[in-house]
Parts: sequence; C-alpha cells; structure tokens
Amino acid sequence: MSTPAELYRNAIDLNRFSNGVAKRIARTYNDLILDAVDQLRGIDELSAPSKAARLRAILAQLKESLNGWAGSSTILAVEELQGLTLLQSEFVEDQLRKALPIELRDQIRSVQISPQFAQSVATVDPTALNVVSLSDDLQAAVTGAPTTFQLTAAQGTTITLPNGKVLEKSFRGLAESQADLFAKTVRNGLLIGESTDKIAKDLKGTLRFGQPGSARQIAQAGGKVTAMANRQVMAMVRTSINQVANASSQQVYEANQDVTKRYRYVATLDSRTSPICQALDGQEFDYGKGPVPPQHFNCRSTTVPVIDYEGLGIPPPKPGKRRSSDGLVPADQTYGQWLSNQSKAVKADVLGPEKVPYFNRLSRKYGPSKAIRKFVSEDGSELTLDQLKRRYPSGKAS
Repeated sequence: MSTPAELYRNAIDLNRFSNGVAKRIARTYNDLILDAVDQLRGIDELSAPSKAARLRAILAQLKESLNGWAGSSTILAVEELQGLTLLQSEFVEDQLRKALPIELRDQIRSVQISPQFAQSVATVDPTALNVVSLSDDLQAAVTGAPTTFQLTAAQGTTITLPNGKVLEKSFRGLAESQADLFAKTVRNGLLIGESTDKIAKDLKGTLRFGQPGSARQIAQAGGKVTAMANRQVMAMVRTSINQVANASSQQVYEANQDVTKRYRYVATLDSRTSPICQALDGQEFDYGKGPVPPQHFNCRSTTVPVIDYEGLGIPPPKPGKRRSSDGLVPADQTYGQWLSNQSKAVKADVLGPEKVPYFNRLSRKYGPSKAIRKFVSEDGSELTLDQLKRRYPSGKAS
C-alpha cells in the first residue's frame, strides 16, 4: 500500500510526536514535585509542632496541585489527540489514493471525525455506560452501504488503555499514588533522622527546573517520585497516540472496503517486540474481525491495508516486489536496508539532519535493519502537532 518512506516515516513521526506531548506533561508534573521539595528545605529548624504543621501544609498543597495537574494533562492530551485523529485520517486517505491508478483515486471515501471523539477516548469509562457501537461494515451488511462514514464519540468510548482504564483516570491515579509516595518518603526519612537534603535527593534525584534533554533523559535524572512517574506518563501518552492513530486508520480502511477488504498487522518498529506482536506480525484480517494495535503499553505496531487489486480489476505490483518512493524494491528488503542505500538528503528528510550520523553509526554496528528499529526505540526527538501538519499538509505526505 504505502511506500516504505511514507509508512515508516509516519511511524517515526508519531513516535516523535508522543515524545513531545509526554515531555510537556512530565515537565509540568516534575515542576510541582521540585517546588514541593524546595518547600521542605528549612523545616529542620522548626520546632516539632511547627514542623508537623508545615509538613501537613506542604503535602496537602502538593496533593491539590497534582490533582489539578491530572485535569490539565487530560485537557492537553484531548486537544493533541483530536488534532492527530484528523491528520492521520487524511494521511491514510492520501495513501489509499496513491495506491490506485489516477482514474480510480476519486472513489476514496473520507471519514467524518466527531469533535468529541478524542474527549470520549480520554475521559469516558466504557464500563460506566451502556454503549453499543455498530461498525460501518456491519451496518453495511444490515442496511446497505452508508452514505457517510464517521468516527464518532460513541466509538471513542470503546477505546481504553491496555489495563482497561481511560487516560483521565490513569492521570488521576498517578497523581494520587505519587502524592502518597511523596508523603511516605518524607515521613519515613524524618522518622529515621535523615536530613532534608538527603530526603530531597531521594525524591527528585538530580532533576532540576528546566532540566534539559529528551523525555527519557529527564526521567533518568529523576528520583523516587519523578523517574517512574515520568516513564508512566510516556507509556500512557505513547499508547494513547498509537490507539487514536490506528483507530483513525482503521476507520478510513473500513470506509473503503471496495478498495481494501483486509488489513495486515505490522510489528516492525520495536526493538523489543512483544511475543503477542511477534505472533501477529504479517497476519491478515478482515476489518472489524481482527486485533489492532496497541496490544500492550508502549506498543508501536501498526496496520496496513491490503489492496483488493483483483476486485478492482487492476494488475497488482509485480510478484516479489513492493512499491518504494523511487520505484519497486525487492519484497524482502527491509526499510532499514532501503534507507541505508538512500542519499544523505533522503535520510535527513526521513530522520532529521542531526540524526543521520547516528543512524549511519548504528547501521555499521548492527546492520541497517536492526539500526532502524533501535533508532525508533531510542530516538528521543520530538514533533509538535503543528510540525506534523507541516510534514503532512492536507493529509499528504511531504
């Protein structure tokens, strides 16, 4: 369906996008912790009653602040996810058009995205509602093909994180557990006579306001109540972005079942691919009848439509070949192999200019196929939604 550069660059860009969103949310969380840690300094000089009162005030303020962080993080995530949903659906529509001869491209149908789709994904607990969402292919079987295809708020309520929770509930649970962990760490430290400097280091590690680096590097600098929390934020954000991107893609595919009746599960972008994704990789399923990513937290798998060339009455690509941005390449050639043979300009366009030397070094050390997987897993670079829109104007890959 898609050329290697478009398919894999989209996956890399989504990973960078999740890095950026997660970093913004984690930074806000970290600042609250750092502020609370700073307030601890000096309580050693207070008398016992005053110290206890001051500590209670600090802990109560932190709990309230983290609760507010959970709410604002949900609002931010909803805004970013909604924008991504629109962008990804347009991108996939464009890829379907490119897979067809020019004279057939006008038959690709668009999907209408509900303004409340991302809101329902992030905030509506499906266990609290009696929601039945009839997929488009089932509707078509019962009532005939629909005149419009939609990704509705009701469909959004069926999407949860792999643990069954929605993003809002996960943020609130994280805020509550970390406030409790902060309080426990401080109280235990004071009981055994630790100084506030020692307690502060346990809480925040070497983290400081405005900590430079990627989301992963910032997490690595953290302490007991920042490092793990930052990693959890990264996992929740990355998984949610994978969910809405795949939901958008699947809905576009389902809207165009006269062009594609099946999809292929692709699990090629994670250097630590899970057993379940290893088993699903390469398998084909009818729309609405097979598994879709994410199958677990931090899942980077995706789906690719299988074009029904026979049903369309057009010749498929030559056997043993697959399309690439510069023609046809061997079917068994991986994206890493393809990319390693491209010019510096092409590599810079796909990976970003500053990352080309890093990719080349990994290629020499591990081979190009493993290099691209390690790159996608380890690359900490970021993209904003506006940057994604510039890369894919009107849904078209640049």
